[in-house]
Amino acid sequence: MHELQAITNAFEKSPQKGETTFLATIVNTFGSTYRQKGAKMLITETGEMVGTLSGGCVENDIWQYTKQIASEPLLISYDATSEEDLIWGFGLGCNGAVQILLEKLDRSLNLSPLNLIAQCLKNQKYGTIATIFSVEGTINLKIGSRFILYPDDTTYTDIQDRELKKAISADTIAAKNTRRSTVNKYQLSSGSVEVFIEVIHPPTSLIIFGAGRDALPVVELAKAIGWQVTIVDCRAQEKTYQRFAKADKIILTRRDIISQQISVSENTVTVVMTHNYFDDRDIIKFLLPTKIPYLGVMGSKNRIAKIIEELNPTKTQLEKLYSPIGLDIGADTPTEIASAIVTEIQAVLATRNAGFLKYRSQPLHQRYDIKQKQVGQPETVLTVEQK
Repeated sequence: MHELQAITNAFEKSPQKGETTFLATIVNTFGSTYRQKGAKMLITETGEMVGTLSGGCVENDIWQYTKQIASEPLLISYDATSEEDLIWGFGLGCNGAVQILLEKLDRSLNLSPLNLIAQCLKNQKYGTIATIFSVEGTINLKIGSRFILYPDDTTYTDIQDRELKKAISADTIAAKNTRRSTVNKYQLSSGSVEVFIEVIHPPTSLIIFGAGRDALPVVELAKAIGWQVTIVDCRAQEKTYQRFAKADKIILTRRDIISQQISVSENTVTVVMTHNYFDDRDIIKFLLPTKIPYLGVMGSKNRIAKIIEELNPTKTQLEKLYSPIGLDIGADTPTEIASAIVTEIQAVLATRNAGFLKYRSQPLHQRYDIKQKQVGQPETVLTVEQK
């Protein structure tokens, strides 16, 4: 299950148990850390945890902090660039530091981060949360104040300062459009605030065309990492429903009407493994002009070459076509092949070359620019190594 889905599910069930719940979110990182900005963990008053923030004991330490919270959120910092990590074993990584915002959750629907996340997951849409996590000076603002942009572009906020709200609103909309989270520092006349603008990404949607036995491990691995999986069976066999019970959706159809029944977007990846030349050809013909970033096709080079010759796709369309499908890991069994397929898709989505990390000289994760802005004036950008 997708981590955010597991968190929202646990939050929805918490009233039945009568438990107070807390949300811990990494709002800023410096250097090398186990998890990146936006990582979340739900905690109950009894110590039940859903999600993870580190590879060490940060989680248990955060639970202890929940006992100190009344109504105001708390910003907690862990710094592994000192000897603290060696002593306490926080497991942040090498030479890294994190800032974690811990807050007690309530049922205020409009400003609830988990309500927004639930809507993004349900509707497969993007949303954005701007959260103030640091306040300096005499500004009349509280840590935990928010500006929330829902998938339908509805906005809610408890930020009263008009100029600051205007600046955060513009940056939140920009972040949603670029699909990139940021940390901004806004300078006001009476102080400054730091804001984590987080883009909530819906789970990757995987559509598998073909319902053979070799599709089963692809479904299982994709579901294990939280993807939404749809099976499309062109042979329209009723037993497909039982065989692929783990899939989120099953469509029984014919290749000549697939375009009328399937909807794809830039968040959709597809795998074609029908083992039928004519089915493959017509499905590929339908998918090539769409905005999907990945189209993997099971089959030999000669087979796909013949289909390409028939369809005569453009250079841009060919760039999204991957066949033979999967990474070259020496896969042989259906499960190994499924692993090669899912890993290749992940590499494409992350724009990585899927090489060995031991040979990577660049940071494992993208480095961010912290944008420092004078409210009401042009911005300046300060480059800070985030990892």
